[in-house]
Amino acid sequence: MSPHQEAELDVRPLRKPDKHPTIFATYRALPVGGSFVLVNDHDPKHLREEFETDHPGGFHWDYLTREPRNWRIQITKLATTALPRILTDTRLPAGDPDATGAVWKLQVHERDLDSNIIALPPGGTIEAHSGPPLDVLIHVLAGTGHLTTELGVLDLEPGALLWLPRRSHRRFTAGPDGLRYLTVHQRRQALPIEPRPA
Repeated sequence: MSPHQEAELDVRPLRKPDKHPTIFATYRALPVGGSFVLVNDHDPKHLREEFETDHPGGFHWDYLTREPRNWRIQITKLATTALPRILTDTRLPAGDPDATGAVWKLQVHERDLDSNIIALPPGGTIEAHSGPPLDVLIHVLAGTGHLTTELGVLDLEPGALLWLPRRSHRRFTAGPDGLRYLTVHQRRQALPIEPRPA
């Protein structure tokens, strides 16, 4: 289909918070091979980064015009959904090998899951707390440590796969080489740590 026959989405009149949701809704509604022309008042570099994060290899981005206040980009849908892909190599330290806390996290915007790689230094702890109101799956990647539960202690070694039931009590303690593990759970805006009752 030639560019002049395609649907246009002019986001210039929209409020800034409405632009990206409108663009992605338009993209999701396309059939495979379908496209639309985005009309914007600037080069939407951040939008393209979001497409690259959420749909790498699954879309085509073609600048048609690059004029002041009249940027026209043809966006074509190449696959029905986001494509499966490799996110990281968990055998390698994510980021700075001396970093602690969340050293990697799932960055995809449109998702149902959250995932992080957590690193604790030698002897480091995540103090006793009640977990969030959702189940968490944990895969130990490197190092050793202990998980203290309400009634006992579990040894943590590479390869261990743990299930933390919702709201269960837990305390993590890293061994002499530190501890690094992957978490996977249902997406939630925030996971507050609730202090364990005395």
